[in-house]
Amino acid sequence: MALPLAGQTLVSPAQIPQEMVQTAAPALLPAAPASPAVPYAVPHAVEELRSFRASDVKFDLSDLTETLRDRRHEGWVLAAYPDPKTAQPLIGAGVTLDLPERDHPQTDPMNPHGFIEPSSAELWQAAGLDPKRLDMILAEYNHRLAAWSKKGFRRKISTLTPQITDEDAAQLLRVSAIQAIYNAKGYCRDFDRLTASQQMALSQLVFQMGVNLAEFSQFLDLINHYAESLAVNGAVPPVGGPIAVAAAQLARAAFTTEADYWHAVQKSLVESQWARLYRMRAVSVIAMLDPLYVSAPSVAEQRVGAMLRPAAVRRRAGAHAVSVAHTRRGPAMRSAKMRRQKKRGV
Repeated sequence: MALPLAGQTLVSPAQIPQEMVQTAAPALLPAAPASPAVPYAVPHAVEELRSFRASDVKFDLSDLTETLRDRRHEGWVLAAYPDPKTAQPLIGAGVTLDLPERDHPQTDPMNPHGFIEPSSAELWQAAGLDPKRLDMILAEYNHRLAAWSKKGFRRKISTLTPQITDEDAAQLLRVSAIQAIYNAKGYCRDFDRLTASQQMALSQLVFQMGVNLAEFSQFLDLINHYAESLAVNGAVPPVGGPIAVAAAQLARAAFTTEADYWHAVQKSLVESQWARLYRMRAVSVIAMLDPLYVSAPSVAEQRVGAMLRPAAVRRRAGAHAVSVAHTRRGPAMRSAKMRRQKKRGV
């Protein structure tokens, strides 16, 4: 029980006038009913990324992320920096920070698996990072880009103070790799029947190219016709009816062996501009499509390297032509001048 302060006298409730009690204690109003809690709706893409299981693929996800964070590929920067072409903000292993959510419809009626193209904010959320920190990083990035320009910004990359930790960057890369795996299934009808190295190769292609992989029509036709050929050979139930089976037979007519088929798949990528521009990366990815890659990876890479020509070196237009023109023109002008002088008796 609380004791009275010095100099104070305790007053019993009986000594307090009734009118003071009524004035001091007004009637309480009934409490307003509590509004029901509205559950937060998690975006579909975030749910799909979080629901990934190790059993969804035949390879180890950590092997893919270690490959993607290799400094020979995208690098590993813990602060936002500009893409060399688009000036979009990147971080970690080249994860874009300002992408909007995009619609990516499935145009293959024989593939029930869809695509997910989350916004950068949703990817950040799926990685378990604080959304407010993303806003701060983007604000600082825009301020620096306006002050330094794209080229000046890129020259300062090595001096930037980290804005995220190694663990944060690893989580961003992990969910980006999971998105690539999810979309790889949308591109390949028979993804689950590929070998571990083939699944990993296709996932790398999606990670590096994104929606641009849809432009590799010859490559996609080949890997999807192979799925149909399994139905022709009786390995799986036919998909798509007799028309699809007939198309598969035509597609497989030129391949007498499994090795011939996968060589054609590899060649469809070898002849692409992507392979010539990113030769080192392309050799390692294309080689993994070889069914025998696991038993002899170096042999598979050497075989692809022999097929892949380096990118042509472009020189400044007209530089060589001008120099040749001056070389040829100089002696001709001098000899004509000498003939004129000789004719005049100079």
